[in-house]
Amino acid sequence: MPDVHGVLIIARNGDRTEFYQDPYTYEPSYTESTPLGAVQSYQLGCYLRSTYLNPSSPSHIQSIHADLVQNDQVVVHAKAGGEGTAIFDSAIAVLQGLFPPTPNNLIELANGTKVVTPLGGYQYVPVEMAPSGLDRALEPWTECPAFEQHIKSVYTSEGFKEIGQSAGHFFSVVRDYVFGRPTTFENAWNIYDFMNSQLTHNQTYAYRLPPTLIEQAHGYANYHENAIFSDKEMGGIGNIAGRTILHTILHSLERITFDEDPLRLLLLETSYQPFISLFHMMEMVNEHPQLAAIPNHASALAFEILRGPPPELREFLRIKFKNGTDEDFQTYPIFGHKGDIAVTEFLYRLENYAISSQKQWESACGVHSGYFGITSAAESMNMLLAAFSAFMLLGVFALSWFKRRRGTYAPIPEVHVVSNEKGRLLP
Repeated sequence: MPDVHGVLIIARNGDRTEFYQDPYTYEPSYTESTPLGAVQSYQLGCYLRSTYLNPSSPSHIQSIHADLVQNDQVVVHAKAGGEGTAIFDSAIAVLQGLFPPTPNNLIELANGTKVVTPLGGYQYVPVEMAPSGLDRALEPWTECPAFEQHIKSVYTSEGFKEIGQSAGHFFSVVRDYVFGRPTTFENAWNIYDFMNSQLTHNQTYAYRLPPTLIEQAHGYANYHENAIFSDKEMGGIGNIAGRTILHTILHSLERITFDEDPLRLLLLETSYQPFISLFHMMEMVNEHPQLAAIPNHASALAFEILRGPPPELREFLRIKFKNGTDEDFQTYPIFGHKGDIAVTEFLYRLENYAISSQKQWESACGVHSGYFGITSAAESMNMLLAAFSAFMLLGVFALSWFKRRRGTYAPIPEVHVVSNEKGRLLP
């Protein structure tokens, strides 16, 4: 049986409050995690620990330090934009389950005193985040003109229109349960997210909501988000959520497989969008169409790096997915394979579609760099007008200052030379 040499985990955040996204730009609103979400993510962390850090597990990661975390073996990234607050909280909760407190997390001082970290040996694992608004790896679809055009194309497609027409009765009935929110197919995500949040946290709402409405809302939201965050072409803009996160995945695979790097576990805590794109890019939806949907809270997608016994020298990749806290990992074939895929083939198939730099993101989104940073054409014009106005205002201040300075000078008497009295000052 092959050994697990390393694992890459993409995890969705746990439960949080209602999260509104603009249907035409996907600009996010504020949301925050809930105690339920923290428990869900903690349970995921415990599950990952029992699967990959338990020496008796068949999926135990070889040579990883399971009791006391070694920070050179573990890398954690958390999405900053959009649901960033809830996602960061979820990452911390996952780590609490993955590396629980241990009394071995201590230091002995020069005087012989032993000091254990707070909370019974809490383990502080670094979590890396990009600045909010600049998280192009984990939230590349915002401020992306090409993606906004893709959204318009989805909304005007025949398939979207047909589903929207057939859903007319549902949107008519659901109007009484969304309290003024637009009941259109374009707004399907926000309708479902509001209903689901209310159904989870508001008992009065749960008692009032008729049967099957939440299932219908979920189905229409699944169709909506699957259409938005996928593409017919692997390198299409609809797959941008998967294409940007793919760079981190491929780079980590190369580190573990080829570079004799100490890295053994990568955790990418993010939102639901990359799951949908990756399921399409890796052709998982071809045999498992149920994956063309929004993954549940605290879902996890695992990339297990396997190394067989000698004389096998190649590494292979096994893909597993668990949809929320109620399921165990299930193995899914990718690219039509019936079993594991060689890491080299995986890299070869996907490396040309990964977006690995800001410049590549700009090119994919139709964004250009101006003197004022990364802007779209409209933003550049606005910034140029603002700069022009600033220069004009500066000019007005400069002119006013110059006039005031002239007004403070006393008149200088003229000097005349009169015949033999040279140098005399005359009034």
